[in-house]
Amino acid sequence: MDLYGLQKLTLLDYPGRTACTVFLAGCNLRCPFCHNFEMTPADAASQIPGETFFSFLNKRKGLLDGVVVTGGEPCMRPDLADFLKEVKDLGFQVKLDTNGFFPARLREVLQKGLADYVAMDIKNSPEKYAATVGLPDAELRLDAVKESISVIMNSSADYEFRTTVIREYHDESDIRAIGEMIRGAKRYCLQAFVDRETVPDHALHAPGDDEIRAYAEIMRPFVSEVSVRGVDLAI
Repeated sequence: MDLYGLQKLTLLDYPGRTACTVFLAGCNLRCPFCHNFEMTPADAASQIPGETFFSFLNKRKGLLDGVVVTGGEPCMRPDLADFLKEVKDLGFQVKLDTNGFFPARLREVLQKGLADYVAMDIKNSPEKYAATVGLPDAELRLDAVKESISVIMNSSADYEFRTTVIREYHDESDIRAIGEMIRGAKRYCLQAFVDRETVPDHALHAPGDDEIRAYAEIMRPFVSEVSVRGVDLAI
């Protein structure tokens, strides 16, 4: 499998691990707040041959703990399980990022023990999901999202659900609806939208710190652990 990109070191993307991050091109969604929008086309040109990546990993044994596999949407790739097995066979822990729209492939990966940590995006409440991910209502497969939530929560892998919060798309009722979708989950993280050059819609805004703290409080009855990236909840 060829890669769209490689970040050789991250101390943030894999909780408790020193890792690298690999980016796989292709995504079924067109989220207007996506930081990696340039790699969403399935035919986006790969930049790094697979053999180059695995040569890099072999040289990083003992220096890196894990590999974060993100995109795009990794679970679109039919050869994902084979790719993850190669990574695991080299002794690295694997964190998989997913949007949850491909539950069958996610189940395969987890049943084979090929992901140690899964981070799944919960984009919004069911009523606003289509608009938030840039799809017509007719193309939205919310049943797949709900199935992936169940697959993750019933697996042996560690995991988190997470939402990128955008003032134009989210309010308190949406956060409560997300809580209902993942009730009983182990871990949930909110992260405020950050504008970048690669984001398709530059008219979007992040919530204020007080707003995102309020959203965190709304989520506490639904999940065991709530966190906010970039905001101190103690203030």
